[in-house]
Amino acid sequence: MIRWINLLAVLLLSGCALFSAKPSVVPVQPENVPFALSGRVSINNNGEKHSAGLRWNHQESSDELLLLTPLGSTVGRIFRDADHATLDSDGKHYQAHDVGTLMQQVLHWHLPLDGLHHWVLGLPAQHSTARIEHNSEGRISLMKQDGWEIQYVRYEGKLPARLKLSRENLQVLLLIDEWDWEYQ
Repeated sequence: MIRWINLLAVLLLSGCALFSAKPSVVPVQPENVPFALSGRVSINNNGEKHSAGLRWNHQESSDELLLLTPLGSTVGRIFRDADHATLDSDGKHYQAHDVGTLMQQVLHWHLPLDGLHHWVLGLPAQHSTARIEHNSEGRISLMKQDGWEIQYVRYEGKLPARLKLSRENLQVLLLIDEWDWEYQ
């Protein structure tokens, strides 16, 4: 277990993948549409900092997150569907009933994918209430939901491009470089 965490930390600290940005064409109801996004993620968990490239493929009933090296090689894969969640890295396979439990067991922290796929679109999750603040342009600048604080630092067109998520001793910076609405 310690070897896994150390390996993941080294790989995540090695840098982030760069993707070329392309214009965003937002579907009419983005919360109901599959998407893929490419970007970078930086995580600070109790002072331990990690970063990686990210490719996230979201479907209505499943998610696949790939953690990438600066050259685009996959170093970790998280997959979730209605029945289970898996995490694969360094030739090891971990499984749990849900992604929150899996990430907590293996990484000792987790991101709430049920809310996150709404938050990256600049929307509150539908399962609970949210406190929202808007900026002078009418866009969400701050959202608090399910114990998380989500700051919308920058937008590209209508979509968030830089988000800061925090909860207790966990801070996550998500930089979105590219959206793909034709992902199936």
